[in-house]
Amino acid sequence: MTFRIDRRALIATAGLGLGGLMLPGGTLAAQTLLGLTGFTHNVASGEPGPDSMLLWTRYVSATGSPSKVRVEVSDTRDFTKIVGGGQMITGPWRDHTVKITVDGLQPGRFYWFRFIAPDGTLSPIGRTKTLPLGKASKFNIAIFSCSNVGFGEFNAYGHAAARDDIDLVLHLGDYIYEYGRGGYDGGAKFAARLFPAGEILTLADYRLRYASYRADPQLQALHANFPMIPNTDDHEGANDSWEGGAQNHTADEGDWSVRRNGAMQVWREWMPVGEQPWKTYEFGDLGTYFRTDTRMVARSKPYWQGDFMRTADPAKAFAEFRDGAWMDPSSTMFGTEQESWLFHQFAKTKATWSVLGVGTNMGYNYTPEEALNWFAPDAPESRKSYMRQGIAAAKAGLPYNFDNWGGYPVARSRTFAAAQKNDLNLVVVSGDSHNGWAFDLPEGGKPAGVEFGGHSVTSPGIESSTIGVDPNRIAADILARNKQELRFVDTSNRGYMHLSLTPKAATNEWVFMETVKDLSLKTKPSKKMLVRPGRKVLEQA
Repeated sequence: MTFRIDRRALIATAGLGLGGLMLPGGTLAAQTLLGLTGFTHNVASGEPGPDSMLLWTRYVSATGSPSKVRVEVSDTRDFTKIVGGGQMITGPWRDHTVKITVDGLQPGRFYWFRFIAPDGTLSPIGRTKTLPLGKASKFNIAIFSCSNVGFGEFNAYGHAAARDDIDLVLHLGDYIYEYGRGGYDGGAKFAARLFPAGEILTLADYRLRYASYRADPQLQALHANFPMIPNTDDHEGANDSWEGGAQNHTADEGDWSVRRNGAMQVWREWMPVGEQPWKTYEFGDLGTYFRTDTRMVARSKPYWQGDFMRTADPAKAFAEFRDGAWMDPSSTMFGTEQESWLFHQFAKTKATWSVLGVGTNMGYNYTPEEALNWFAPDAPESRKSYMRQGIAAAKAGLPYNFDNWGGYPVARSRTFAAAQKNDLNLVVVSGDSHNGWAFDLPEGGKPAGVEFGGHSVTSPGIESSTIGVDPNRIAADILARNKQELRFVDTSNRGYMHLSLTPKAATNEWVFMETVKDLSLKTKPSKKMLVRPGRKVLEQA
């Protein structure tokens, strides 16, 4: 890489203040988070346009009463010239968060911003960048997903925050996780950072969970240095969520709609995002990004492999599902309203690249029979059982995961057909799986686009269940079974993706962090693949 990583400069640039607060567990720590006053969680920006930007902070007065907060925008870091600003009143009804959209900016350039409290106190300084307008020669995007703070350090955020070749950040969901300590984490060392300690259910719970995540200095640095466009996935609410419920939501936890609505309210409070659940963003003539929702708003209830395995004849049950309910055209990830909106946007865009952000993989992935050899003899039966389910599904011609787009084949086909109809250079970017993937995406025997699937920031991948087995062997087994669409898989690394768009190619780099168990910005050798306009199939970079 051509850029320089300087951790001390990173911390200084972010203006972290109390951002160094990654607290040990205990009641005192929770009280500290709840009792913070002033500018409690640094600054952020989002909803970028060529002439506008949404600017975010959180300000709590000493009394907790409503406060009028102002923002200033400058084209220099010393604020010698103020080029824009605004003000708003915040208070406990919105968890004291501040979101002000500033207009009148110039396209494709950096700006600095700061907030001013009623008493004149200044927030840390943030930097942001507007989107280009018209002809653009290059646009670089850092892409993240699945950042469970209970599994390790946010080193991927810190590494990206220190780069000088990023125009925009995308977060494809699972920005937080809903589990309590001991529910889904890497043990006491990191679980102690989770507040509240139990599973989050209420509005207050979700607010405190975001407050604990956003206390992380590397995440603060990322937000302070680049604009972010966030998507939702399931853990913004609860695991494997759909329109009417979630796998990790039971009847004794109350009405799902109340929990979901509270989770989405807090997501909008704490993230630099507007009120629309989906939206397009233009990178000049170079690209269009489609922000979508596939797990929280209108998704149909998914099917579960385990249900078929518990029948008297699993092979017959899978075959009947394959020929019946699996092909139901009413089964949807987007919902009819969002799907109609998306296909209309497909027809409107004139950009070279159409980048579609979704929560889960769209490429098909079938479990190889060799998967049972990935486990030690004493491995937990639950791990082996999951693989047996996938193998049984694969024998029936079904992908391993019905919770991602593998469970919604007709909706997937409609999306790809719409891209083909409009002759788009479709680049799907996805998260959720915790592993790195690259797929060719065919429809009707013709290329429809490609997919770059992102590995997680911290959440464990396949390697967590296959300890002692060479990841290269696992990748080879998966690739051998999935020759139709899959072109690359990584099953053992954490990090982020760096997508570079030019008129000649869309090039994706999987950046692999050396560790998440300790603070470090060191990386391992990366992997790159690209697609060229008009070809719609992947090549080695």
